[in-house]
Amino acid sequence: MEKIGFVGLGIMGKPMALNLLKAGFEVIAFNRTKEKVEEIIKAGGKAANTPKEVAESSDIIITMVSDSPDVKDVILGEDGIIFGIIEGSVVIDMSTISPSVTRNIAEKLKEKNVEMLDAPVSGGDVGAINATLSIMVGGNLSTLERCRKVLEAMGKTITHCGTNGMGQTTKLCNQILVSVTNMAVAEAVLFAQKSGLEAHTMVEATKGGAAGSWQLANLGPKMVNEDYAPGFMIDLQQKDLRLVIEAAEEMHLPLPALTYVHQLYKSNQANGEGREGTQALYKSVKRLA
Repeated sequence: MEKIGFVGLGIMGKPMALNLLKAGFEVIAFNRTKEKVEEIIKAGGKAANTPKEVAESSDIIITMVSDSPDVKDVILGEDGIIFGIIEGSVVIDMSTISPSVTRNIAEKLKEKNVEMLDAPVSGGDVGAINATLSIMVGGNLSTLERCRKVLEAMGKTITHCGTNGMGQTTKLCNQILVSVTNMAVAEAVLFAQKSGLEAHTMVEATKGGAAGSWQLANLGPKMVNEDYAPGFMIDLQQKDLRLVIEAAEEMHLPLPALTYVHQLYKSNQANGEGREGTQALYKSVKRLA
């Protein structure tokens, strides 16, 4: 069985690493905040002091960090994965980052005879905990097949989207869909409340029909209850939307609905709500009323 390295144990990364251990994989992990590695050790994993050390002991190395500069740092930076990588191993980046940065990193790893998959995920912390993530994969199909059992330990739906960078491009499409849908849910909840309709009833009545969505079923009740605990933080969502807008700018592509949601989230951030869950978009919609 392949030895797995894991770099990045945040809200998503830690449960994903734990699910790999549950599936019987040997896992060695690194996280900048050392305390987060303790749970991995208790579950039977090992700790590394640097990403380089992770790579030296692994056949497949997974990265799950915040943004493009973070991925470049842990893979290509000082004490990065590339300096400890073993020829023939695979790097799977499951972060959400720029497609062009992904392709650049893949090219540099290829010079070391190392394949890379970009495999961003959707499903939030619940999907990470329950191993039901949707995983969007860019890279060689043969490399995906080699790593399929590893990905199946973390996700339920695994889709090959094309060459390197296409997994990230698919994830950015996903973020357009979830963000604009989230705004629609917030508007529907507010409309129900202003109309005197019990908002929980509205959610229950509509979530099984044509208007149904993950956002309505999962974030709608949280909006009604004013529960803004993060499954996925606004600050991270804004990073993803920035990536979408940057890519759209390169293509001279207008995205009016997505741009409007991005501005509403800026209102959340300006009000100190950036570390709240994305359902706090409801606060910005409500403030407009």
